Amino acid sequence: MKPNVAITEPDRPRVWIGSLAAYNGSHDGVPRLIGEWYDATDAGSVTVADLHQGTGVPFGDDDELWVMDLDGDWPVRREMDPSTAAEWGALYEEVTPTLWPAFCALARAEGVDDPRDVDVQAFTDRYRGEWESFEEYARDYVESVGEQSSWPEDAKTYFDLARYARDLAHGYTVEPAPYGGVYVFSDS
Repeated sequence: MKPNVAITEPDRPRVWIGSLAAYNGSHDGVPRLIGEWYDATDAGSVTVADLHQGTGVPFGDDDELWVMDLDGDWPVRREMDPSTAAEWGALYEEVTPTLWPAFCALARAEGVDDPRDVDVQAFTDRYRGEWESFEEYARDYVESVGEQSSWPEDAKTYFDLARYARDLAHGYTVEPAPYGGVYVFSDS
């Protein structure tokens, strides 16, 4: 089975990492918003010194860094520590940029909020592609398994694909794709 909707590469997931100590004014009593955008894969290696470089703002080496904003498609929509963001970034690389949006859609649908709970192989095994609709997936499924090949031609004209697709959908997770269409995942 081959998807009939073109899949494009999404933006890489990025994070805005800020200094909580600077934000709270912990060192000099003046609250400041100090931070920078980083690729998610690099988030775990960002240091307090990296963040404060050139700012002239006092800091301590043990100041806490925090991801305060996300850019790109993410399986979660929340703040987190930089090491967790880096784990999501590593998953982005493992899943591949092309499959990342579908991966995010399934993770959100299933409530996955910890990158350590992800099984990439299970995602890959379940993913059936991006389709214009689930009915299009069902049409391709019927054609590819040859289910109707032995039917007489006049019997094929009475086949109700929409009804069959509704029944077939009970064994699948179907999530909207960002620019129209759907992602299809087998539930077994």
